Amino acid sequence: MAFFIFFSIVIVVYSLVNYYIFSRGLQALPAGGALRAWYIPVFWTLAATYIAGRFLERVWLGPVSDALVWTGSFWLGAMLYFFLLVVLIDIFRLVNHFIPIIPAFARENFAQFKLYLLGGSIVLVGLIVLAGYINALNPRIKTVEIHIPKQANGLQSLNAVIMSDIHLGTIIGNGRLERIVSKVNGLNPDIILLPGDILDEDLEPVIRQNAGATLKQLSAPMGVFGVMGNHEYIGGPEPAYRYLSEHGVKMLRDSVVIINESFYLVGREDFQKGRFAGKERKDIETLMEEVNKSLPVIVMDHQPFHPEKAAAAGADLMLSGHTHNGQLWPLNYIIDAMYVLGYGLGEVEGMLMYVSNGVGTWGPPLRVGNRPEIVNLKIRFGEK
Repeated sequence: MAFFIFFSIVIVVYSLVNYYIFSRGLQALPAGGALRAWYIPVFWTLAATYIAGRFLERVWLGPVSDALVWTGSFWLGAMLYFFLLVVLIDIFRLVNHFIPIIPAFARENFAQFKLYLLGGSIVLVGLIVLAGYINALNPRIKTVEIHIPKQANGLQSLNAVIMSDIHLGTIIGNGRLERIVSKVNGLNPDIILLPGDILDEDLEPVIRQNAGATLKQLSAPMGVFGVMGNHEYIGGPEPAYRYLSEHGVKMLRDSVVIINESFYLVGREDFQKGRFAGKERKDIETLMEEVNKSLPVIVMDHQPFHPEKAAAAGADLMLSGHTHNGQLWPLNYIIDAMYVLGYGLGEVEGMLMYVSNGVGTWGPPLRVGNRPEIVNLKIRFGEK
């Protein structure tokens, strides 16, 4: 019931935003013209593709569902920027009502001016979407150096690679994963850490593309470890857990492991486990009872909520993802308002924390205002 209510609210908001964009575009087209006759069905077909594709995936997974999801995913990104442009234009219209700011030539040929404005908006949004797609295809290697002032039983340093939010599925396919895995292995990591949302809800596209075989190619002497994210729970936590475990990822589900007798890795279940599974995750305090805090302690928690609790429990470093740093500007400002740390390296009550913006995308296959990243975390232990 909670999911049904949430989904209904999303559909209503999505429909209202699309109608707002549609109505403003329609006002720019002359009545009875051929452009208007095409505009109406094309617009609403684009607006419906994502929802139709996601529903069809659950009934018949194939080329048609793929095409719908891909088209609809691009539309989601375009919709955001059309919405922002329409709001900006309406603000100018409101200001012009009180203080004339529209140039005389535009007022004298207003019908033609509206057509130019519509055409210019389509071109601008098209360029933003194209640039965002190219950007999303090219994750950068981000090197981050940190120091944990604890002895690690003789281990002086750790070369870790962090990949959050891959979102394997219809949009992030096996070909893209192969390029990511190649980059990761090229860093010669000691350990590979995947802080959640490895899968993008539905497992069937992952199985169809045999992406698990590519995951198995991830190579690190200390192992490949992951935790569950909200998307693993949305798609079904147990099938996701089994698939990832069978393909080389050691999943930590509210569990603790000591690596080479040198440091602890604590993996938490997703923050929203209670919402999706009806059972809350363990408290961080309970998990930390299994830890010898004289050694370094690294916590993986997909969503960066309440890092102060991990700090108070004695963690030295917390690794998270989930936020995508907004993925599409200007949504990053919302992320900054929601979290103590929405992206990057920070310190919370004496504990170091890194929140990655992820290597993949969710929804629109675009990134605007930030680049996807593979994080090469170089950790030094002991005294400076």
